[in-house]
Parts: sequence; C-alpha cells; structure tokens
Amino acid sequence: MFSKLMPKEGKFFELFNAHAELVVLGVRQLAALVADVGNGSETLGRHAQAIDETETRADKITHDTMALLHTVFTTPLNRDEIHQLITRMDDILDLIQDVAESMYLYDVRQLTEEARRLSDICISCCERVKTAVSLLGDMGHAQAILRTCQEIDQLESDADRVMRQGMAKLFREETDVRQLIKLKGIYELLESVTDRCEDVANIIEGIVLENS
Repeated sequence: MFSKLMPKEGKFFELFNAHAELVVLGVRQLAALVADVGNGSETLGRHAQAIDETETRADKITHDTMALLHTVFTTPLNRDEIHQLITRMDDILDLIQDVAESMYLYDVRQLTEEARRLSDICISCCERVKTAVSLLGDMGHAQAILRTCQEIDQLESDADRVMRQGMAKLFREETDVRQLIKLKGIYELLESVTDRCEDVANIIEGIVLENS
C-alpha cells in the first residue's frame, strides 16, 4: 500500500519521524535534569528551558502536520488517525515539559529511587515510540511494530507498579509534608508520560491492524 504513495503523502511519515525524534530528545533532556537534581535550581532551570525549546520545536511539527492534513486531497492513513497520532505524540512532550517545570518550580532537591526508576521507564517507552513510528511507513514491518507496541504496554504496567510502590513507601516513611506533596506530584506526572506513550502505541496498533 505505502510503496505507491505520492511525495506529499509520504511527507506525513517524515513529520511523524521528526516529532518522534524530539520526543526522545525531550525525555533524554529530562533524564539529564533528573541526574542533576540536588545541584541547585539554576541547573534545573537550564534543563527545563532546554525541554521548553524542544517542546516548541515539536509544536511546530504538529502545526505543520495539521496544515498538510488540510491541504492534501489524499492521505496515507485515515485523517482521524493522522490527527490522533500527532496529537498524542505531542501530549508526551507536553507532559515531559510538565515534569521538568514542576521539578524546577517545586525546587526539588532530592529524588527517590522510585522516581528515578519511573524516569528510566519513560526513556524506554519514548524510545519504543520512536521505533514504532519509524517502521510505520512500511506494513512489511507489521509484526515488529506490534511487538514494539506490546513492549510499550508492558512498560506502562511496570510504571503503574513502581508508582504504587513509591506512593505506599512515601506515605509510610516521608515525614516532611512538603516533600511528600512534591514527590507525589512528580510520581504522577512521570507515570502519565508512560500513559501517553501507551495511547500512541494503541493508535499505531490500530493503524497496523487496519492496513496490514
């Protein structure tokens, strides 16, 4: 099917791939921020600013995708699928931005092992989103795409479990109420990043099952 696409139709996959690259860049920038927690608010601010810039670049790609969607007669995927895919990918970066800004604004000075594990799971999820998106232009990769989507689903379940464990430990052991509130918010935002990755995986899974 996709081998016969016209150039403008193929442009959609270029835009998807460009956005997915920024999703991975953003989550790696977040990992750098997490690694630097404890090194002062100025350092966190620099990381947060870098993520803001990445998110702005991704917004431009989302806008370009929407503009193209309204100017071409034929599209390689259902128009609603294109809209959902680019929008949900953008949601991932929005949440990464929220995590970074929250850490900066809350002046988070220390993180738990659970928060760092959630950050690592976010990286794994986003990298697999990029992999699935990169394969989407060729339905010959259908099985590989579906396996990658299943891996994202499993990672999201892992994040749920880590968050529950972290919350339970937090409410049992943390005596500083402000720190408890900060970390609870960070846990929830990090877990939400994996939720949005799962949303993207579900959309891609549907596209593959419909078109392969």
